[in-house]
Amino acid sequence: MIGQSGRSVVEAGRTRTRLRVTLKPAPVWAFLDERDISQNELARLVGISSGHISQLMSGEAHPSPELRQRLLRVLGITDFDDLFTIDW
Repeated sequence: MIGQSGRSVVEAGRTRTRLRVTLKPAPVWAFLDERDISQNELARLVGISSGHISQLMSGEAHPSPELRQRLLRVLGITDFDDLFTIDW
């Protein structure tokens, strides 16, 4: 088994590919610019640390399903593909 940063998981002798979801920074920057708020304020709005939002924006961290839902809601984006990419 490979951890969260890996791509494969072995279960009962079978290997399956783990998807990795990455935040697209451009729509987030547009949201911040339109509302004149900082990354720190966005982090507060979605309930995470400013360091974690920075890691998400740079692609160093990948959002959990729950965090993806909060980001979509706070940013007012309804289409998953407008905010995230999926790496196989």
